[in-house]
Amino acid sequence: MARKSFPILKQLIQQSTNRSFTSTASPRAVTLIPGDGVGPLVTDAVEQVMKAMKAPVYFDRYEVRGDMKCMPEEVMDSIKKNKVCLKGGLMTPVGGGVSSLNVQMRKELDLYASIVHCFTLPGLPTRHNDVDIVVIRENTEGEYAGLEHEVVPGVVESLKVITKYCSERIAKFAFEYADVNKRKKVTAVHKANIMKLADGLFLESCREVAAKYPEIQYEEIIVDNCCMQLVSKPEQFDVMVTPNLYGNLIANTTAGLAGGTGVMPGGNVGTDQAVFEQGASAGNVGNEKILKLKKANPVALLLSSAMMLRHLEFPSFADRLETAVRRVIAEGKFRTKDVGGDSTTQEVVDAIIAAVD
Repeated sequence: MARKSFPILKQLIQQSTNRSFTSTASPRAVTLIPGDGVGPLVTDAVEQVMKAMKAPVYFDRYEVRGDMKCMPEEVMDSIKKNKVCLKGGLMTPVGGGVSSLNVQMRKELDLYASIVHCFTLPGLPTRHNDVDIVVIRENTEGEYAGLEHEVVPGVVESLKVITKYCSERIAKFAFEYADVNKRKKVTAVHKANIMKLADGLFLESCREVAAKYPEIQYEEIIVDNCCMQLVSKPEQFDVMVTPNLYGNLIANTTAGLAGGTGVMPGGNVGTDQAVFEQGASAGNVGNEKILKLKKANPVALLLSSAMMLRHLEFPSFADRLETAVRRVIAEGKFRTKDVGGDSTTQEVVDAIIAAVD
């Protein structure tokens, strides 16, 4: 497999020194899914900040609920047309046979790479300092393939699917990400000591790709040891590449180390489309108390929207937004409860708008 660049990676990290760039860009349409629970609250926060910055984007809004049996066709058509989507959390019912709309979307759009950047923000107290870890998760197969059936009453068989193609693809993406971002190490997370064929294939693929990037250090770690190492010495990790299920657990653990799910950005990207959302699981989507008090943390989705702006090749707007968010967090006057404050969502948004210029 020959080395080749992933243009989307360059877009996601592109920086601009021209911070006065505001009016010459052609506006881009973005599909917007507010989502369930606090989703509309935090997506509204993004819309307010985008309007205040005069960012060259406009939103095609679609109301979608997590308990729908499938993603409406017009929503998928909109994403395929616009190629970019911003979404709030969608609740996935536990049991009952209703499949996750999040998983459906990733499969249909082939959003094969989940990127969650977990980093400590200056001024935000955390147990560990200087956490800076990127979790890159294979997004389309593994246990999330959804191949389950009841063999006989009381016995359910669930199939884990790992393919050479998808394993090589995500490994290539992780190493290319590390190369473009000047990262020094990629760690493959696995359970090949037990799942010798499935995780063994994933590991074999990572090793083959790693051999093409001799300048990047490559390590492997069993997932249970990885969890222990993360909470004790997170500074040893840089870029992590994982199969689907492990990546979900690792990303949430790492987010907890760096300040919580409310501040971690993320995106799901494929060859043609990208969907940006809160990086770690939206555990507060169904929190009625947070919704009633209107105190959901908008920072994660705002930082995800900065990733989106960079992907859309509007880096100066992304820089302004990230700088404003960091300034408000560092000052510490306006923070929601999950990060040690008592501010409402709107108070945080107002502070960021004031800091955005």
